[in-house]
Amino acid sequence: MVNADPLLRSALSAPPPAEHGLDALTLGRRIRELRTTRRMTLDSLATAIDRAPSQVSMIENGNREPRLSMLRTIATALGTTVDDLLKPEAPSERAALEIAVERAQRGPVFTALGLAKIRVSRATSDETLQTILTLHHEIERLHRERAATPEEARRANAQLRATMRARDNYFPELEEQALELLTAVGHSGGPVSHQVVADMATHLGYSLHYVGDLPHSTRSVTDKRNGRIYLPTAQSASRDSRTPILQAFASLLCGHDEPGNYADFLRQRVETNYLTAAILLPEKDTVRLLTEAKNLRRISMEDLRDAFSVSYETAAHRFTNLATARLGIPVHFMKVHESGTIIKAYENDSVRFPSDALGAVEGTTVCRSWTARTVFDVPDRFSPWYQYTDTPSGTFWCTSRIEKAKEGEYSVSVGVPFEHVKWFRGRETTNRAVSLCPDESCCRRAPDDLATRWAGQSWPAARTPTSLLAALPTGTFPGVDQTEVYQFLESHSPTH
Repeated sequence: MVNADPLLRSALSAPPPAEHGLDALTLGRRIRELRTTRRMTLDSLATAIDRAPSQVSMIENGNREPRLSMLRTIATALGTTVDDLLKPEAPSERAALEIAVERAQRGPVFTALGLAKIRVSRATSDETLQTILTLHHEIERLHRERAATPEEARRANAQLRATMRARDNYFPELEEQALELLTAVGHSGGPVSHQVVADMATHLGYSLHYVGDLPHSTRSVTDKRNGRIYLPTAQSASRDSRTPILQAFASLLCGHDEPGNYADFLRQRVETNYLTAAILLPEKDTVRLLTEAKNLRRISMEDLRDAFSVSYETAAHRFTNLATARLGIPVHFMKVHESGTIIKAYENDSVRFPSDALGAVEGTTVCRSWTARTVFDVPDRFSPWYQYTDTPSGTFWCTSRIEKAKEGEYSVSVGVPFEHVKWFRGRETTNRAVSLCPDESCCRRAPDDLATRWAGQSWPAARTPTSLLAALPTGTFPGVDQTEVYQFLESHSPTH
């Protein structure tokens, strides 16, 4: 049998349907294989078990699930055991291929296309069956891309955030991987230098190559065949030059396969970003610094940022990883665009984020009274902004800063419930606001006097985002032009 491609290997190794706990297709192929090995005809087996040949044929074709008593009779006739008949793996590679094709023909793709069923016989070559499977998987992939609606992506993001909340956003297995890598290159503490990051790449068997023609839709490209990581020569002023290197081999350390759906893609991105931050801010050193700051009642995102030479956003993210699991502090985090749109959010402290009907927070608008919005009105952009906010779910204290990106300005905020503010620098602030959201009277509905004066007398021209009507990026890695990446790798390959 010729080697199957990755899609075919996936099909052949796919778990059998869980219905009734019995895979009728695999069972039927095993019975047929044993029967032919023992040179028994369909009729002779039917006679041996006192059934009509047509009934045996239905069992062998996976169209009928025999009762346990019938299985015992068949096992006796074939000189085997029931346990042997019920083995989950296919009896041979050829049988596995036939089962995969049969399963595909019974699936929704064939049904939706109205395709006639193909009868698989001994004369049907392996290559023909593999071609059918390849076409089926490609059509299935296109259907998945079409189904990757914004609603699906938002639902997947909401589910992922729920998982993060359940784990207090702390992943010990990733902490362990970061520690192993730091130890392997001899890092003894303090900020992780660019040279240490380069040593990590070398330790993992990769060389770094800075190029001017990196595909525009990528931050880095990894050539796994030749052990190369390609990075842009022009570094963004708002991005840490170490981050794209770490993200490139973080996916390798996490053992990521090509994502099968949008939920996989989002989960892998979270794991990659987590491992990157865990390397830049090692757990042991970071917890020591935060514990000392807690004892002194002066926890500060700025101090965390400066101690490890990372961005404010990275420091804030890392704090959410360790705040609850290692310091016993519930926390919430927000990244909000200057328009008020939530870009990222996390909470395990009962703060009530705005959300849509799907439970998604990203893309909704945060209350105008929250720290993440009021910080944009502060004249002093060089000092942290602290604020207490009274909400229907309690009083929260937040610290926030403005950062810039090509998409505009955005705020990064970290907040805690009132009872935990005693551990933070900035708790003495007199800045206070009241939020009644989601009550529309809070900030979503204009005051009555203004509404009376201007209702029907205004016509604003909306600055509609260009992405409003755009489809969600598709592809194995959403938004990445795979052809462009392959052409880039081909042109830079040392074996080209």
